[in-house]
Amino acid sequence: MQDFHSLFAKPVRLLAPMEGLTDPLMRRILTRLAQDLGAPYDWSVSEFIRVTHYPLPAHVFYKYVPELRTAGKTASGTPIHVQLLGNNPDTMAQSAVTAVSLGAPAIDLNFGCPAKTVNNHKGGSVLLEEPETLYTIISAVRAAVPAHIPVSAKIRLGYTDTSKMHDIGQAVQSANASWLTVHARTKTQGYKPPAYWELIRPFTELGLPVIANGEIWNAAHAQTCVAQSGTPHLMLGRGAVTRPDLIAAINHACVADDLNGDTLNNANAQLTWDKLVAAQKLFLADNTDNQSGLIGRYKQWLGMLTKGYAEADALWHDIKKLKDKAEIVEKLESSVRQA
Repeated sequence: MQDFHSLFAKPVRLLAPMEGLTDPLMRRILTRLAQDLGAPYDWSVSEFIRVTHYPLPAHVFYKYVPELRTAGKTASGTPIHVQLLGNNPDTMAQSAVTAVSLGAPAIDLNFGCPAKTVNNHKGGSVLLEEPETLYTIISAVRAAVPAHIPVSAKIRLGYTDTSKMHDIGQAVQSANASWLTVHARTKTQGYKPPAYWELIRPFTELGLPVIANGEIWNAAHAQTCVAQSGTPHLMLGRGAVTRPDLIAAINHACVADDLNGDTLNNANAQLTWDKLVAAQKLFLADNTDNQSGLIGRYKQWLGMLTKGYAEADALWHDIKKLKDKAEIVEKLESSVRQA
């Protein structure tokens, strides 16, 4: 089996898959901003694609991962790993083969989604109750795709509690997963703070690379997560949407630590409001057929940006009830003129 440790020769930084949030448009925007700050993501993972009774056809992959038409990368060059969610080893394996044939650089398997609808159909985090099923699914996908294609898994600490952490880890390792991403909460804990980064540490003893995820909102959180989890590798989720320069701030802090702190200009790690406005306008310029849906998704993003930018907080009160895109863009441009 191919060893993928070389991909982790330095700390990796990933953009997390978040259903209904990090869709292809948002991935394009966030990976471009990171690239422009000189802090590109090592890769991103797509929103999960459901696999049920039948293997997925090509058009489904192109819908959810249009980056497959551009060598599996965003316009700024960030690789996109394809994430699958399901409980049938055969259809998962066959779907993975199709994704790879279309250019997927890696396959990620979702065993962490806490959504009730998904769990009620025996997908996502509910499978953490059955480590043997995790083993069967990972093994099937690993055997089906070429050896040079990584097959990774994303999990939580457990379903209702952490009592099966050891068995889950052994299942992932025994199935020859290429690496493991751990969201530091159980399904029951959902997204409620805190994240239990210290409980990721036992997984680092499995002998495969481990990526920590959950409740990383700033560079200080990242540093604490690394110290407590025992892994330098991080997947950034909602914090990266709230502060698109989070990855640059984290990398800056790590370099500053190496240089004893005070030799870098922190401005190099910050995204100015005018550049962020340009990114928001680019988001709104998307030519989707569902323009009302686009505006709704933009408002979702702006609402999250209020947690990271005072300018966004002021803008939110002007925009939240607007439905005309031209009016929204005018408000955006005005926010720059007033800055």
